[in-house]
Amino acid sequence: MDGPGRRSGHGAAVQKVSSWMTDTRLAASVPPVASSPPGNNRPDGSANGRRPLLAELTDWASTLRLDAVPDRVAELATSQVLSQLAAARAGLRHPLGRAVVTAFGPPAQADPKQAAYSLAGLTSWLHADDTAFAGHLSNSTVTVPVSYARAAGRDGAALLAAVVAANECAARITAAAALSVYRGQSAAHTHLVGAVAGRLHCERAPAHLWRSAIGLALGMPPATVAHGFLGSDAKVLSASTPVRAGLDACDAAAGGLTGAADILEHPNGFLARFATVPLPELVTAGLGERWHTDTLSFKLHPGGPGMDGAIDCAIELARQTGPLRATDIDEVVVEGSLYTTVVNRRTAPHLRGPDTPVSALVFAMPYLVATALLTGTVTAEDFAPPAVADAQRWALAAKVRVEHDPAMTRELFRCEIPFGEALRAAGERGRRWLAEFAGSWDDFGRDELLRLVGEPMAPSRTFETARKVTPARLRLHMSDGSIHCRELDVPLGGAGSPSRDQHAALVREKFLAVGGAPEVADRLLELPRLPAAELNALLCRALRED
Repeated sequence: MDGPGRRSGHGAAVQKVSSWMTDTRLAASVPPVASSPPGNNRPDGSANGRRPLLAELTDWASTLRLDAVPDRVAELATSQVLSQLAAARAGLRHPLGRAVVTAFGPPAQADPKQAAYSLAGLTSWLHADDTAFAGHLSNSTVTVPVSYARAAGRDGAALLAAVVAANECAARITAAAALSVYRGQSAAHTHLVGAVAGRLHCERAPAHLWRSAIGLALGMPPATVAHGFLGSDAKVLSASTPVRAGLDACDAAAGGLTGAADILEHPNGFLARFATVPLPELVTAGLGERWHTDTLSFKLHPGGPGMDGAIDCAIELARQTGPLRATDIDEVVVEGSLYTTVVNRRTAPHLRGPDTPVSALVFAMPYLVATALLTGTVTAEDFAPPAVADAQRWALAAKVRVEHDPAMTRELFRCEIPFGEALRAAGERGRRWLAEFAGSWDDFGRDELLRLVGEPMAPSRTFETARKVTPARLRLHMSDGSIHCRELDVPLGGAGSPSRDQHAALVREKFLAVGGAPEVADRLLELPRLPAAELNALLCRALRED
């Protein structure tokens, strides 16, 4: 996808700010910046000859241009934009999404700050947003650049560069805190960083404003309360709230407020507070060489973490068997990793049949599988009336049993995404975190999971072949005595799946399925070549309910 003025990222002089160590493992840690009197500190926060991580990251990201991005990465980011626009359209089709628009205005409104807030509020809670190592990036790293590129009159190449820069910043800081109690969509800090980077890249702000804005934002990050996240509609604001805070931090920095440049690695800083096992070295590891955007997994239907493989299997079985009724099936057995079973178990107390909050329903494996088997798909409409009151679905959901497969757990933790790369970087510290994680559940003893997963592998030098193994095996025990089975290691569209090679076609289909116009999808897939006026018109059409 070579636009005007572009050259291949492989043939270009790719920006390289940090290099890999010659050892087989990343540096065990980055020494904290020592406290110094203000007069001894340089403008970038350097003290005693040590340069803060945030200074290195923002110097690189603030000057990143599209011709320094490998073509494969630019193509993934292009699909990411279209996929997230499809997620926004899915949100608009649901009553909760319409409530967001009533409260905060439409996602293509003129005020970019309010537009970004509304857009983030449409895209996260159905879990139709794409994921990466590490984090649910697109709810800020796409929504904010889309809003501010429109306001600033940027062209497609500028928008795409902002998305990649925001991805890389948000993913790296999220990865540094990946071994934590805050994971996935509960890691609200992802969107503090994504919002700052996405906006300031579009505004072509200097690196010192990036440092102050991110330093301010990470100085007071929001934390998720589990009961509100699963038991109410508060999850609808789980991305919007940190996006707004990140954008406020940009305004504060522009007004003259200064953030702590060493907020990440300071002994009393962000990672010390938000990471169980801090991995500060991941913030700058392989800048310009190891692209976190390579780890994108595209979500093709709504559904919580670890659910995609089972949904894919159920859709395939529905195609194979033809129309099904709940009475046709005696039992459905879903086997998955510890991750899948834990998510399903945590959700169970919040299930109240048709009165289940949407925030919990998207995590409910029995409902998701039953819906896919009976309808052949899972859509936004399946989380609203009249679908949620369908007695057939709940009757079949009652027959769904979720079981743990230890071999699947081993594969989950040994691949790169969502945990494996952090465990590789952490080494022995990661094994201690894994033991504590296992000790929280009855499925394993602490030592048993360590033996199952084995010794950590060396960290990845590149993410070009990264895999997100979230396996599922689905067995239908039919009333006539027959058994149908499907199994999938990597969900469709996931990193490491052969299907992801067709990511542009997959996200185009996703966009059309929520009412998007084919000609809009086709032009947006040419994003690097789009002039500003056409880009603005296309984004407005993509975000308008027809």
